[in-house]
Amino acid sequence: MKGGVKCTLCPRECVLGPAQRGDCRVRVNVGGKLVTLVYGKPVSANPYDPIEKKPLFHFLPGTRCFSIATAGCNLHCKFCQNYEISQLNPDDADRVYDLPPDKLVQAALRNGCRSIAYTYSEPIIFFEYVRDTQVLARERGIRNVLVTAGYINEAPLQELNRHADAANIDLKAYSDDYYRTVCAGTLAPVLRNLEISVKDGVWVEMTNLIVPTLNDDMDMIKRMCEWVTERLGPDVPLHFSRFMPLYKLTHLPPTPADTLVKAREVAMAQGLHFVYVGNVDVPGGGDTICPGCKNLLIGRRGYAILALNIKDGKCAACGRAVPGVWK
Repeated sequence: MKGGVKCTLCPRECVLGPAQRGDCRVRVNVGGKLVTLVYGKPVSANPYDPIEKKPLFHFLPGTRCFSIATAGCNLHCKFCQNYEISQLNPDDADRVYDLPPDKLVQAALRNGCRSIAYTYSEPIIFFEYVRDTQVLARERGIRNVLVTAGYINEAPLQELNRHADAANIDLKAYSDDYYRTVCAGTLAPVLRNLEISVKDGVWVEMTNLIVPTLNDDMDMIKRMCEWVTERLGPDVPLHFSRFMPLYKLTHLPPTPADTLVKAREVAMAQGLHFVYVGNVDVPGGGDTICPGCKNLLIGRRGYAILALNIKDGKCAACGRAVPGVWK
């Protein structure tokens, strides 16, 4: 293609003609050069997010993070809870904040945030903005958190991982067909990137949103958890999250609490040590339990910390090391 440019950021690898935008809506061919339309221009900025909301349960519990998101996403999940921004063209945003990396880091410091979370939409598509902010944040002692679907090519992922402290990676389902029909993506890159991120030393937690009739098959959940245990290890926390009818799936019911509890039982039966239930009030669903002595390590209700029995990264009762980032 004359004047074309190929984007190598994510597995879509869009080939763009002059002035053409990628599938994510925010990357455009300007004079044969790939340009981002959202650098330093988030459409959402929140300095009051609890880190537990990401969700990250083994990373600086009880602290606040400064959450930002730009317009756009390189997936098109039919259940997206933030579709108003993830499926938005940057030009159509009602409100855009002026927060280049230096201003964002200053705002995080001013608000007493221990970390910056790149979240809500998809941080992969505002790659340059994330990368430059990460570097400045690290220099000022602020941690970096990626909340992502993990649909990115290997080289740019590893560039982000060099400055990332934690990530919650959303594994939509253990099914390529689900990815293709529900999310307009593919499964294999996400599995690869989970392994890469763990290997790179990023603290990784996972989320699996259970959608009734679409990915609530317990045999599939069992296979997913077997894969997590074998390839990532039993200490990677897994959050099963409740689906609520949104966007293009308003005809489906909310996930029954019993389904989430059953999924948790299946996951723990496959050897996972830390499995949580979110978006629904299930007794003990957010508690962290010591795999050794079964002592309550962290008691939670929603995003609130009710009890914290971890001392120097270890169980206060038996002294067993608790995987995570605690200070």
